[in-house]
Amino acid sequence: MGFEEDWHAWRDAREQRLRSPQGWLAVTGIHWLTEEPQRFDGVPGEWRRDDHGPVLDGQHLGDVDEDGVRLTLGDTTVEVADRDGRTIVRPRQPSSPHLRRYQGTPCFPPDAAWVVPARHEGHEVVFEHDGSEHRLVAEVEDDGRLWILFRDATSGVTTYAAMRQLLTEVPDDDGAVELDFNRAHNMPCAYTDFATCPVAPAQNTLPFAVEAGEQTPRMDP
Repeated sequence: MGFEEDWHAWRDAREQRLRSPQGWLAVTGIHWLTEEPQRFDGVPGEWRRDDHGPVLDGQHLGDVDEDGVRLTLGDTTVEVADRDGRTIVRPRQPSSPHLRRYQGTPCFPPDAAWVVPARHEGHEVVFEHDGSEHRLVAEVEDDGRLWILFRDATSGVTTYAAMRQLLTEVPDDDGAVELDFNRAHNMPCAYTDFATCPVAPAQNTLPFAVEAGEQTPRMDP
């Protein structure tokens, strides 16, 4: 598969996930559990938490981590996860207003010039653009890939204001890695107010326009 065909396949798969009734656009709320029993609009059951974790209708759900678990309750998918020692309940429903309003995520045309050679040094990736060196803080994922949150001169203009994200392949033994900005994509907070996204490091603001990857999502009024 060629460069453009591969990119279009990536973009199609991304749109399919976004439009899924279990995706971020389907989220209808975020609720924080307490020791007091609670009921939430559109979410079946009575919820609380205790020292052993979340409890639904008197049944312990076990320990949950940041990735959490998902429960299917009728036509509602409920995510239960940990956020810094607190437990969230986040329902997803196919009737979500955001899902109905979503009109797609435009992208810059794929351009091989935005596949940039870089090297991984400690907690950063280093690369050159227009003759100048730039550094981005990168987090190493469990599988060895690098996760980067960044802003650039398009942020708040043609792309989502807060940030975009980039996931690389695993660097080689010498730290060499490619930054394919064509696959820069939005964080969940670009699609819902009910996300708990981190903030991009201040030093990860690039002084030039990265005209590659996803732009601001389109929503009907």
